[in-house]
Amino acid sequence: MKFSARLFIASFCFLLAAAPALRAQREKLPPADLEVVEKTWPGAKKTTTGIRYVILKEGQGDTPKPGEKVNVLYVGKLLDGTVFDQATEADKPFTFRVRREMVIEGWEQVLQLMKRGEKRLVIIPPEMGYGTRGQPPKIGRNATLVFEIELLSFSKD
Repeated sequence: MKFSARLFIASFCFLLAAAPALRAQREKLPPADLEVVEKTWPGAKKTTTGIRYVILKEGQGDTPKPGEKVNVLYVGKLLDGTVFDQATEADKPFTFRVRREMVIEGWEQVLQLMKRGEKRLVIIPPEMGYGTRGQPPKIGRNATLVFEIELLSFSKD
């Protein structure tokens, strides 16, 4: 086999292997939304999947695993600050099981990184929220979502 053919095959294999990593690192916020996010939350950290977050209150212990039931308080807003949903009463938390497709993908990812008692401000790109369909009338198409999420507790039962 000629050197150039081997080089082509090796390059092609490298690109195939690197594609998921390159995709995960691309910017997922629309340009106008990115500008607002960087101005409003300049210290926000970014996950490899494009979710940005600010830890508002440190938590302790381990993190929830798939299948565990979590209890959270949250406020969901659009990027302009409009509140579209919330559960803020400690005696009536929002409860669901992690990785059971009960919430948007952004939540599934973020909650598995949070510790008990932790509170985060989380900025979720459209494709990990409601995407191109939105959730009319409250959430439009391709909306970047901002949540304050507090993980109160979690358990296996």
